[in-house]
Amino acid sequence: MWTETDNKLCRKFTFQNFSQAWAFMSRVALIAEKMDHHPNWTNEYNSVEIKLSSHDLGNIIGPKDHALAEAIDKISA
Repeated sequence: MWTETDNKLCRKFTFQNFSQAWAFMSRVALIAEKMDHHPNWTNEYNSVEIKLSSHDLGNIIGPKDHALAEAIDKISA
């Protein structure tokens, strides 16, 4: 579930291992590149934490953030 924290959409994803986490990040990267909207994220072993905000809107949550969050949810399902 995405939460709003400090003007960012945030979510943490947990996988069985590093390889699955990395594969997830690779799939997200391809979609983010197509959307020209890139996440702030961290990866530690089997977890990926994503924070979305729109820099061009003054670092607030915008339509592109919601669209990317929805696309990420489909990948993670």
